[in-house]
Amino acid sequence: MEILCIIPARAGSKRIPRKNLFTVGGWPLFAHSIRHALAARRVTETIVSTDSPEIMELAIALGARAFDRPAELSGDAATSESALLHVLDTRNAEGRPDPDLVVFLQCTSPVRREDDIDRAIEKLLDNGADSLFSACDNKRLIWERRGPGALHSLTHDYAERLREQEMAKQYYENGSIYVFPPTLLRASNNRLGGRIDVYEMDFWTSFQLDGDDDIPLIDWILRRPEFAAPAAWPAQIDLVVFDFDGVMTDNTVTVAQDGTESVICNRSDGLGIDALRAAGMPALILSTERNQVVRMRADKLQLPCLHGIEDKAAALAGWIAERGITPQNVVYLGNDRNDLECFRLVGMPVAVADAHPSAAAAAKLRLSCKGGQGAVRELCDLILARRNVRG
Repeated sequence: MEILCIIPARAGSKRIPRKNLFTVGGWPLFAHSIRHALAARRVTETIVSTDSPEIMELAIALGARAFDRPAELSGDAATSESALLHVLDTRNAEGRPDPDLVVFLQCTSPVRREDDIDRAIEKLLDNGADSLFSACDNKRLIWERRGPGALHSLTHDYAERLREQEMAKQYYENGSIYVFPPTLLRASNNRLGGRIDVYEMDFWTSFQLDGDDDIPLIDWILRRPEFAAPAAWPAQIDLVVFDFDGVMTDNTVTVAQDGTESVICNRSDGLGIDALRAAGMPALILSTERNQVVRMRADKLQLPCLHGIEDKAAALAGWIAERGITPQNVVYLGNDRNDLECFRLVGMPVAVADAHPSAAAAAKLRLSCKGGQGAVRELCDLILARRNVRG
């Protein structure tokens, strides 16, 4: 069967600006849905529908196709169905007929297990359903207000309150997965219709990212081992590069009356670098900061240091070229816009937990520790663990 996965990911969002590009669980929000679609055995093609050149570029880099969605289908009033139909029509214009099934993934529901999409497709096919939605078990007692002072119980009878185990089976859509044939969508302009089935998912998948309060919770869930996105580590690591401010420090500086500046570093970071050195892993500090505090800290850690550098990417490119190091085999830990060119140069760009959104979005891995609060140690431990696994 030809099964097309469509992921609408527009740029605009009033509640959370650039929501689909916001980093949660170490990846931009929309990227989790791409990862899940590409991992599904039954999905034969994945297309992202977006009005954002940035999302389009990242989607293609991740291995999906990307269609440019017109402005009239990208506003707050535009429906998801209109975006889905636009993708189908664009494929038709390429001379490609509609697929057998469409899988529609919503970026705002990014928590899925690796086999959820395949299992949802198989349930629709096995049960002979016309359409299917994913949902979670609902035991909530929902009330509705119908005018001033008029409350009505919707999911229960308050006059005959039942225990949870006595309540009828109820579901609420978690917004994660929809499966349907294109004929249904074209006939009804709706993702659901005919004989509707449900694919039940677990508690952790019930959360959607709709407001600021959802961000830390979704981020925490996506970092759990069963949901964490695998980092695309190089097969071989020949150099680890650390930015200084915001990586080895918390990005703050104390200035005395005489102009003397001082920063606070984390001792556990030093222990991590000691462990790297003991394992024979070369490392480097690379910073635009001119203050000698960078050199002093580098000397303390016994690391080579390039600081006061205007063009960090050019300096790094020269450093690794002189030593015959392949850029793909370099890990770089940064935190801000001035690290982006280095991120593009190396094989493994890594961002601290509190990185600027631009750096967080460009990184292949986002750490759980903030700069100056153990991020360097966390990265060192991850690198050494990988070396031990490979033996």
